Formats: sequence, C-alpha cells, structure tokens
Amino acid sequence: MGTSSFSYSTVFSLLPKFQIEKHKILICKNMGNTAVEKPQIPLLTPYKMGNFQLSHRIILAPLTRQRSFNNLPQPHAVLYYSQRASKGGFMLSEATVVSDTAQGYPETPGIWTKEQVEAWKPIVDAVHAKGAVFFCQIWHVGRVSNTGFQPNGQAPISSTDKELTPQIRSNGIDVARFSPPRRLKTEEIPQIVNDFRIAARNAMEAGFDGIEVHGAHGYLIDQFLKDGVNDRTDQYGGSLENRCRFASEIIEAVTAEVGADRVGIRLSPFANYMESGDSDPNTLGLHLAKMLSRYGILYCHMVEPRMKTVGERSECPHSLVPMRRAFKGTFIVAGGYDREDGNNAVAEDRADLVAFGRHFLANPDLPKRFEVNAPLNKYDRNTFYLPDPVVGYTDYPFLDESA
Repeated sequence: MGTSSFSYSTVFSLLPKFQIEKHKILICKNMGNTAVEKPQIPLLTPYKMGNFQLSHRIILAPLTRQRSFNNLPQPHAVLYYSQRASKGGFMLSEATVVSDTAQGYPETPGIWTKEQVEAWKPIVDAVHAKGAVFFCQIWHVGRVSNTGFQPNGQAPISSTDKELTPQIRSNGIDVARFSPPRRLKTEEIPQIVNDFRIAARNAMEAGFDGIEVHGAHGYLIDQFLKDGVNDRTDQYGGSLENRCRFASEIIEAVTAEVGADRVGIRLSPFANYMESGDSDPNTLGLHLAKMLSRYGILYCHMVEPRMKTVGERSECPHSLVPMRRAFKGTFIVAGGYDREDGNNAVAEDRADLVAFGRHFLANPDLPKRFEVNAPLNKYDRNTFYLPDPVVGYTDYPFLDESA
C-alpha cells in the first residue's frame, strides 16, 4: 500500500474560517482507510433554548400573509406551516391580532375569540406532528390602521394623536391611508395590556408552545418606545424609562400568565418603519435588553440596524452586539440574512438563532437547502399578500421537486 496523500493542513485550507474556529474535524479510521467527517455548519448545530431542544438555528420569521378571512386562520394554513416545519425547528406564526381594536391590514388572523382559538388548533397540531416548536406572535398595530378596521368605525388608538402619512404598499403601487389616531388616556392603558395577556392565554389554549410579543416596526408598542412618535406627558412618555413602561407592563402581564420561559419579544430599535424612529436607538436598545433580562424571558428577537424599513437593507455602522451582550437569554437576529451571513452571526457569537423571512417563504425546506448548499427558489413579492390559498403561499417547490 502506498503512502496516503491525506494531510490535515490540506483539509483546513479548504474549510471556511468559521468551520475551523467553531467545529472539530472528526478523524476516524476504518479498515485501514482514513475518512474525514464533514463538519456541520453553524446554522445547523443544535441549540437548547430554555426547555426547548432545537436541532438547528434557522427560524421561520413571523410573516404576515393576509389569508385569514374574517380574522380566522384557515385550513390552507395547515399546509403552509407544516411545509416549513422540521423536527426540532423553531417557528413563529404570522402576527396575530390581540383584540378588535388591533387590526390594520385585511384578512389577518386574530386570537381574541374562542372561534379563533379553535381555528388555530389544527394548524398548531400539524406543526407539532412534524416535531417543531411553534410560538404565536401577538400584535396590536396602534395607529397603523383606519376607521374601516375599527369597531363602530372609531379612530385607531395610539400613544399619540399624530397622524401617519400615506404609505406606498410593498407592491410599489397601492397606497395605504391611515385615519387620525386617538391618544390613549392613561387610565385606558391597563385594558390594552390586559388584551395582550388574554391573547397569550388564548395562544396557549390553542396549543402553541409560547408567545412572541410584537414590539417592532412602528406598531403600538413601538409607538410608545420611540421618541419620534411618543409625545406623551404622563408616566408613559418623556424619559426613556417612561417610554418603555408600556412594553414592560405587557411583558410583566404575559409572563405572569404563561411563564417567562414561554415568552419572547421582537424589537426594532433602529428602524424607522411607519414613521417610528428614535433619536438614540443604541441607548433604547440597550435599555430594553437590560430591562427584559430582569423578567427572565426566554428570548429577545431584534431586527438588524441595517433594516431601516421593512425589506430594505442598507449599510449601517450600528450593531446589535451590545444588546446581545446585555440580554441574558437567547438572542435572535433578523434582517436581510442569507446562508453565509447567518452562519457568520452564529460562529462569531453575535446571535444564538437567526430568523429568515422571504427565503423561508420561498423555500419551505430551507434548512435542507442550507445543509447541502442548494440553490434557493426566488421569492415573488407580487404574491406575498394575495388572498389566494395556494399561489405565493403553498406552491413554492421543495428541493426534490425542483430537481
């Protein structure tokens, strides 16, 4: 037998840097032959999130789909979510409305009525049948609404009475118009906090494993957090602590209801979506990370500073790393990630888990594609919000179908 040409230095030279730093090469000898076991990429390594054992770090981000007619999740959502479920995977539901004052978009699901809870159950069961962990994201849009979505045609509620200017919708054609909001009275705020609490309880009744509070992207909680919107003079406005009080009270209420180990929150301190910007997002994000740690919640899910508006990535000098260091639980990042970027975030300890939106929508088997480094289906933005129960929803092909 000749001398083997195998060399460790050759193997290491062929590996990306993150694989060398984060993973060992396992050498095994079998019947005199030397074999090299291919290292796992960081996104596909297991992770223990509280009491949940995850098999990989690729999360289905919360994606509004506008196919829940009359605020009821529909049977076609069973296929949509189960397609994207994998054993030990972690998934987030689309943003789910907490009350009849919380809606701002057509055909979005709710979780404030018994009928809605029952409609969610078969969807959750289908995800669990695939072995995935499923959290419900609960949502109040605040002033991102109009009287047509509100009970009795009333004004949308907010931290402010400042009106949003019309916005071009994601299709680049339609224009969304918003009614002047009504500033919540101080004594009304506990009722809104209670709406989140009840929604969290209902989500658990529907079978979800936990809940994510939607505190990002210019919706109601963000309207309290950001000094570009919040112009209140009571205990919910002015200082940083006061502006964070509403979010704090919601977290306190939902953790008391379902347990801190089943609660996460999504935040976007750097974003200016829906005219909700802050003059000092670094300080805001750091304060929130420290505040949330005191409640011991399961995770903090933050949107990257480079995503100033939804779907629009730009170069940015800011970083989530200080917030990652300050928060004591699982830290999830989102915002324009691809396979390489996500692997680097985990390898460099900038995140524990990475949420993928558009890529996961267009590739229901995204973890598998990342594993074999297969080409990705291209997403079609024009079909994101169609009411069709199939087109742009459950018709994206799997890898074996593409082949």
